[in-house]
Amino acid sequence: EVQLVESGGGLVQPGGSLRLSCATSGFPFSRTPMSWVRQAPGQGLEWVAGISTGGTDTLYRDSVKGRFTISRDNAKNTLYLQLNSLKTEDTAMYYCTTTGMAAPPRGWIPQSQGTQVTVSS
Repeated sequence: EVQLVESGGGLVQPGGSLRLSCATSGFPFSRTPMSWVRQAPGQGLEWVAGISTGGTDTLYRDSVKGRFTISRDNAKNTLYLQLNSLKTEDTAMYYCTTTGMAAPPRGWIPQSQGTQVTVSS
């Protein structure tokens, strides 16, 4: 059974930083490209970043380039997302996905609980 457990979210002031983690089990993590997506209140899912199996290739949505960094530790079966220079518009529930480096298909629904990031002064 695929299990994804996100953590590391919280309340942070604009300009602050957080590091999100996604602990995984139940599938071959080291052979699975991964992504982070987010959903703000009342909004649809938004793809944030993706990473290749070895971690050498990464993709980011334009609004987070230069501020967010996706990474992975295949020995620990864990995906990360470093969030720097946070803005209020980054407020959302963040989910990790096994659907590849790019955005999940239309209609995809998160199967994990996510971790809440709130950016507010």
